[in-house]
Amino acid sequence: MPSAAVPSAAAPTGATGAATASGTPATGSAAALFIPPPESDMPNDAFGKIVREGEAIFLHTPEKAGKFVGNNLNCASCHLDAGRRPNSAPMWAAYVIYPAYRAKNGHVNTLAERLQGCFRFSMNGKAPAPDDPVLTALQTYLFWLASKAPTGVKLAGQGYPKLAPPAQKADYVRGSEVFGQYCATCHGAKGEGQKQGDHWVFPALWGPESYNWGAGMHQINNAAGFILDNMPLGQAGLLSAQQAWDVAYFMNAHERPQDPRYAESVAHTRERYHNEADSLYGLEIEGHVLGSDSPPAASRLKQQ
Repeated sequence: MPSAAVPSAAAPTGATGAATASGTPATGSAAALFIPPPESDMPNDAFGKIVREGEAIFLHTPEKAGKFVGNNLNCASCHLDAGRRPNSAPMWAAYVIYPAYRAKNGHVNTLAERLQGCFRFSMNGKAPAPDDPVLTALQTYLFWLASKAPTGVKLAGQGYPKLAPPAQKADYVRGSEVFGQYCATCHGAKGEGQKQGDHWVFPALWGPESYNWGAGMHQINNAAGFILDNMPLGQAGLLSAQQAWDVAYFMNAHERPQDPRYAESVAHTRERYHNEADSLYGLEIEGHVLGSDSPPAASRLKQQ
């Protein structure tokens, strides 16, 4: 389940990953991990000002980039510890591998285009222009996090752990039990997230305030890898690999905003963009065809 949108201290920098289903460490030893510079090392000059702006956008995305955001997630909801934590798609590991070819859109993506996709899909919003100050600040923050990291190299801890297939096929009922026991306290019994006053403390996992059907987290393998290595927050390693697969399936077997690439019908959209085992879009789960009752993507954007 995506993490709480909490301050960066919630997840320790340099934490190692949980074991994969095969029993081997997900990232190797802590010594093998690149360690980004601490926040205290941010320069106190004009460049550092933009680094700080990027970090603020990363941690408080709806407030700082509201005209591009259609839900209440922050970048840090899926990229823990302000984009620092290994195995939760850390930003220092992402920065060094772009430009890169992506099968999702069939061409080489720049880092700016990759970030634009996050706004369209994970944030259920609209893409900032390539020269928008929001993208400039985010790229500057990512560049600073990756200071002294080798470029063009996949670093340990990059992305989400790739788990071995589960011993048993992921199951909705078992997943609902795991969710009720380990996840609902923070994320709500209906996956609606949790607020403290006007501030979202824990993100929604489905429904109108969550990521849409085009986001990478809707893929069960991505969600399972993230969950196993990072959840419950502060108690990583509590779940088994099977439980991670089951609760990822349960989480993504609920309705969420429509894929912005939707065209013609749910069936056509599944055939074109979701025709894989890791996506439940367009499948009938618990008597409901997922995607058939999704609100339009980017149907509401925050106003700054």
